[in-house]
Amino acid sequence: MNLDLREYSVRTDLAVESKEIAEGANGGPVPGLFEDIDELDGVKITRLDVQNDAASEKIGRIKGHYITFEVPGLRNQDSELQDHVSDVFAKEFSGFLNKIGIQPGAKVLIVGLGNWNVTPDSLGPLVVENVMVTRHYFELAPDQVSPGYREVSAIAPGVLGLTGIESSDIVQGIVERTKPDLIIAIDALASRSLERVNTTIQVADIGIHPGSGIGNKRRGLTKEILGVPCIAIGVPTVCYASTIVNNVFDLMKSHFNQESGGDQGQSKQIMGLLTELNEGERLGLVKEVLEPLGHDLIVTPKEIDEFIEDIANIIASGLNRALHRAVDAENVNAYTH
Repeated sequence: MNLDLREYSVRTDLAVESKEIAEGANGGPVPGLFEDIDELDGVKITRLDVQNDAASEKIGRIKGHYITFEVPGLRNQDSELQDHVSDVFAKEFSGFLNKIGIQPGAKVLIVGLGNWNVTPDSLGPLVVENVMVTRHYFELAPDQVSPGYREVSAIAPGVLGLTGIESSDIVQGIVERTKPDLIIAIDALASRSLERVNTTIQVADIGIHPGSGIGNKRRGLTKEILGVPCIAIGVPTVCYASTIVNNVFDLMKSHFNQESGGDQGQSKQIMGLLTELNEGERLGLVKEVLEPLGHDLIVTPKEIDEFIEDIANIIASGLNRALHRAVDAENVNAYTH
């Protein structure tokens, strides 16, 4: 019997994970994919450039520039580490703006995608609550605006189920009236790795598709649609049950191998045929288990309430510092906390 496993394939919105999957299938590096990695006091920064169509097709990601910040220590809710991550994010984001040709005085519209009534999906609206908006000052009292600030506006358009209007249509109307030079869209993502949920931030210059993290393919916020460069900022806050099952198989296999001193036979004796299942066979097993429920399950960690506030503040603080040269760390912390 041939099972249709497309619905249960390992899903991820992170470019670094797509690269890992492609390299595993390819047996080595993917041509046309440039990677640069830095480590800064607990923050791993991966800069990934998808340089041609062949590389884009291999990893399933649009050509463009991606930056991923991985900070496992964020799970510990260390306020000093959070400030450090915000500082690193601000510096990297400023460099990212320069790299894609955004001028220091460019007008910016920040769009917080997601549903503020659903905690794992409330990242975008929470960031919008904490960013420093200045457009009204430039409109009403431009002569009183100090040097070092730029024109920034922000909107949390809600979700289709609440408003009956596509987020892209709402943003397009705002773009036509306010004429920003850049859109920054913030949204929650899905990851294939449990370790990256709640600890990772991705920045990309390819725009964003609302709902893509949970499999909804709808009209996106992209330069092609809106006529304005679009930067996407995302944080994985959920994981699919099928993905967790794959991770658990690997973790158990690794654990038993380690406990048995690398004795594959003993590991197989404990796990049986599970050690020999490939990804497709694992997903077939997941489908068999989940099919009676009618769908895959989307899972978020129990500490999501605390995490989502912390990560929203980190991103908002970093954006404030990157977009407004006059804003220093002390002022941002006072503003966002």
